Amino acid sequence: MQITYTEGQLQEVVKQIIIKAKSKTICFYGEMGAGKTTLIKEFIKELGSMDNPNSPTYGIVNEYNGKTGDLLAYHFDFYRLNNETEALDLGLEDYLSADAWILIEWPEMVKSLLPNDKTEVYIEILSPNTRKLTILD
Repeated sequence: MQITYTEGQLQEVVKQIIIKAKSKTICFYGEMGAGKTTLIKEFIKELGSMDNPNSPTYGIVNEYNGKTGDLLAYHFDFYRLNNETEALDLGLEDYLSADAWILIEWPEMVKSLLPNDKTEVYIEILSPNTRKLTILD
């Protein structure tokens, strides 16, 4: 499935990802500046979190809860990892077994640790304001 969109269409794009996702683990691929974090921020809002989503680039993982405090999602940014061992040390396997959405930026850094039942989302820059999203499941 492919979608071409602008920032004003993010809410609808996220709804399509949720509908198309075959599991709660979603891997976001795209070059720096493609809009992975922006898309995930909208995803967190769409799930109903009252938290203010931000990039976990330095902390590696952010946790987001719903209005009643229930766990909604983990947002990982593996850009700064040196190797997969660091993800294991972080407890990635435990996170992956949680009953929550797992949203991963730079999943190629932990390729062999990812579950088979993941949804892959590829973001391509078409212009400064337009992106093409491809969803593989």
